[in-house]
Amino acid sequence: MSLLKVSNLNVYYGAIHAVKGVSFEVGEGEIVTLIGANGAGKSTALNTVAGLLRARSGVIELEGKSVAKVPTHKMVSRGVALCLEGRRIFQEMTVLENLEMGAYTRTAKETGEMLERMYETFPRLRERRSQAAGTLSGGEQQMVAMARALMSKPKLLMLDEPSMGLAPLLVQEIFDIIARLHDQGTTILLVEQNASMALSIAQRAYVLETGRVAMSGDANDLLHDPRVRRAYLGG
Repeated sequence: MSLLKVSNLNVYYGAIHAVKGVSFEVGEGEIVTLIGANGAGKSTALNTVAGLLRARSGVIELEGKSVAKVPTHKMVSRGVALCLEGRRIFQEMTVLENLEMGAYTRTAKETGEMLERMYETFPRLRERRSQAAGTLSGGEQQMVAMARALMSKPKLLMLDEPSMGLAPLLVQEIFDIIARLHDQGTTILLVEQNASMALSIAQRAYVLETGRVAMSGDANDLLHDPRVRRAYLGG
């Protein structure tokens, strides 16, 4: 059984049909990526799964149970965490305070344990824990956003454009961290415009074009598919 299964999802912004009959699934322990151009519907699909948007129709199932009408804060309790595009950290708060905000569904003991785990995964955040998050570099802010999402101990971590606006060296570092999180057992649904990096670490992928799934399959196969290379990899 899939951890997450989305079937025939249709999402509108007013009269605009942004996501058109999209279906995808994520198995436990996988990295699955949604790739495509700007406006393809990737982030809309992610935000709908998280409960930030409501679908006009379609089925969203988590561990076999419908969650299409579950509000966002209850999705966190169900084990889904979303790391939003643009990081959206609390700029005025310290790194530690940001991380603690991510653990609001957890006990004090669990919060302490998760903090230690996050500091091991993101050593720089231990060094910066008393610093205002808004004063960090872009890459460090992305680490705060990812660590904050992980503080809820999610069954499914959803990442929306984690490499956006980062220098190439930092992009590599963020993707190394994503791969490491996967090695530690985290199930990840990744939305990413950097198709090459996303396909290189994912097991499976879905290519979205103008709100529809145009292609899907093994990520490595799509990485070497001439159509994908021409459209998204400059090859």
